[in-house]
Amino acid sequence: MRYILLCFSLSASLQLLTISFSYSQPWQFVKEKEGIRLYLRQEANSAFKSFHGETEFRGNFEKVCSLVGDPTKQDWWGDDVKDIRVLAYEKDKLIRYYFIYDAPWPLTNRDLVAEVHISDDPATGAKVVASKQLLNVVPLNPDMVRVTNFHQKWTILPMKNGIVQVTLEGFINPGGEVPSWLYNMIIVDIPLRLLKVIRERGGVK
Repeated sequence: MRYILLCFSLSASLQLLTISFSYSQPWQFVKEKEGIRLYLRQEANSAFKSFHGETEFRGNFEKVCSLVGDPTKQDWWGDDVKDIRVLAYEKDKLIRYYFIYDAPWPLTNRDLVAEVHISDDPATGAKVVASKQLLNVVPLNPDMVRVTNFHQKWTILPMKNGIVQVTLEGFINPGGEVPSWLYNMIIVDIPLRLLKVIRERGGVK
């Protein structure tokens, strides 16, 4: 009887754990650095966490939107992006990219096909640039690991007195043999680095 009760208790606990893990957790504040607030949360049914970063600065709203939504402006994306190809482009509507990411040794390089949708929020005046993975467009390369679980969203909001609020949130499952604890420890570097560059280039002195 004790064995049966123990099995029942373990089964119930596992069911509760599965239920609780099937939904994304609330954002957890990690730190604020150089005026950028950084958050993480556990992604549903994944060992990897999603990221969220936000900042406000005096800037040029149109210039910031152009940086994020113009495929010809690629030099600010970081040294880990080894190659970018634009597969399709409709101005202010849609971009399709093929990315190759340079992974540090001993990891294998990653590649990703992403579809980007650009829209305006009429209620707030914000520009929203949302991306997700696109499958079965570019053939798999046996020398790279294809990223098949990815989403990212920029929200650029004009505020009073020339202030621009920029929010970046996203998730990427790197695939392959990447320890989740290591990934989750360094993932906040993505929004920190990108938001710093956006502020530097889109800000008004």
